Amino acid sequence: MSELPFALPDPVILAIPAFVGLAALEILVARLRKQPAYELRDTAASLTMGLVNLVQAVLFAGVIWSSLQATYQWRLLDLPFNAWTWLALLFAEDFVYYWFHRLSHEHRIWWAAHVNHHSSQHYNLSTALRQHWTGNLAFTWVLWLPLALLGFPPALIVFQKGISLVYQFWIHTEQIRRLPRWFEAAFNTPSHHRVHHATNPRYLDRNYAGIFIIWDKLFGSFAAEDDAEPCRYGIVKNLGSFNPLRIAFHEWVEIGRDLRKAGSLKDAFGYLFGPPGWRPDGAGITSDILRARWRAERAAGD
Repeated sequence: MSELPFALPDPVILAIPAFVGLAALEILVARLRKQPAYELRDTAASLTMGLVNLVQAVLFAGVIWSSLQATYQWRLLDLPFNAWTWLALLFAEDFVYYWFHRLSHEHRIWWAAHVNHHSSQHYNLSTALRQHWTGNLAFTWVLWLPLALLGFPPALIVFQKGISLVYQFWIHTEQIRRLPRWFEAAFNTPSHHRVHHATNPRYLDRNYAGIFIIWDKLFGSFAAEDDAEPCRYGIVKNLGSFNPLRIAFHEWVEIGRDLRKAGSLKDAFGYLFGPPGWRPDGAGITSDILRARWRAERAAGD
């Protein structure tokens, strides 16, 4: 089967009215609870990031689509277009998203493309729109090509990616504390994703899930939200800026500076593909080091 029997809509475009309505509802609820959920300059920066992301997505759509189609020509299986294929893709695409997201935190070149999403010190639905400008330039999209090689139709892959993005919008909120235990056990939720956006050492680089939290539990990257330690949002070294250009490119600029002072190809490789904070002299501060320090301090206090 080379084509789907009918065209699939863009879930993100269809969901825009819901995005607007839910954000308005969140603002209302936050005001009723007398919580400072939104800051005008921060929200404006997030909206700008989201709009430019849409523009670059259109510019790269042809390259990505052509690559998916070319890969699909070498598919290993001819999967039928039915509910079972979509269900298999639901889990397969989410598995790919987990590893894309994890790699985007663990390797600096991809963190440079992703860090803008974490740069807000606020956590609300507008933060979900603070999307990358450079991820496609960093070739993060190639991770989805094996799905086409397996035999999933490209149009269905693109559709499922949109479903995942729509799902992940509503979990960017503090207004929902906990959901039923069975739902928290299987799915990504606001509680789980607050952890992901937190800079507390115990929470750093945890909960990479897209739709299903099961991958984090399976691969050892899960951390539960502890009400005794509220999440602090942002990045380890906060920018202190609402300038979208700085938000989008600051880490790329820092990589350029580090590469200029690299003493060897090994150092240059480390600056590009090592974890954020890596330094060749071992003096850098990475997430693992911060977490180890937190554990040591916790053990010393017991």
